[in-house]
Amino acid sequence: MCQIPDELIKRMRNIRRLVISTGAGVSAESGVPTFRGDGGVWDKMSPHEMASVDGFMKNPELVWQWYQHRLEIRDNVKPNRGHEVIAELEKRFDYFTLITQNIDGLHTVAGSINVLELHGNITRNKCLDCQEMYEPEIDLSDGLPYCECGGMIRPDVVWFGESLPETVLEKAFTDTEASELFISVGTSAIVQPAASLPLMASRSGAYVVEINLESTPMTASVDLFLQGKSGELLPRILDEFSKNTD
Repeated sequence: MCQIPDELIKRMRNIRRLVISTGAGVSAESGVPTFRGDGGVWDKMSPHEMASVDGFMKNPELVWQWYQHRLEIRDNVKPNRGHEVIAELEKRFDYFTLITQNIDGLHTVAGSINVLELHGNITRNKCLDCQEMYEPEIDLSDGLPYCECGGMIRPDVVWFGESLPETVLEKAFTDTEASELFISVGTSAIVQPAASLPLMASRSGAYVVEINLESTPMTASVDLFLQGKSGELLPRILDEFSKNTD
């Protein structure tokens, strides 16, 4: 079993600014399918057809059916211990930011507050044309949803070929550079610009930790690599951190 180094706990007790970055590996432990890697969603479906504006314009009904299916999956899973511990850690630090690539919103369900969703959120929708948020629940039995302006309604997620939300990305960069401890959890370290955040934190002087089932392109550059499930390692880190401090 992977040991939790004293050095990590000591640093946690002596810093004020913690940033945690999460990827698909965290939600996978709740039963949410991942997209990359063996058996990932993109092994079975075309990213261009299901996650691009061109694909949506070509066949919006198919794309909506797929996203409705993904919502059903999301609605039938719960946050795991990894999500819960991250929410608990937020309460322990003066300055805390959670940066996630996940679009399932499980961090918020678990109680996290200061969350930056780089790739959007599958539970939200917006107009393709005017970008206004669309509140009513989508019911495809009524036909495809349209905005008052006439534009088609789409999921509020970042598709291939689109830019990340500027204000969210700028906040992620700013908080990463200000972090004293940066923990990357369950990410492939491939998708940019999220993959550059640990390196940005390191260049700014932060102690960088990676928690993942397998090593990644980032592993050789971090200060500490903990191999294993986040739902098992994060609770142990919290337990050690909480000793003689509660």
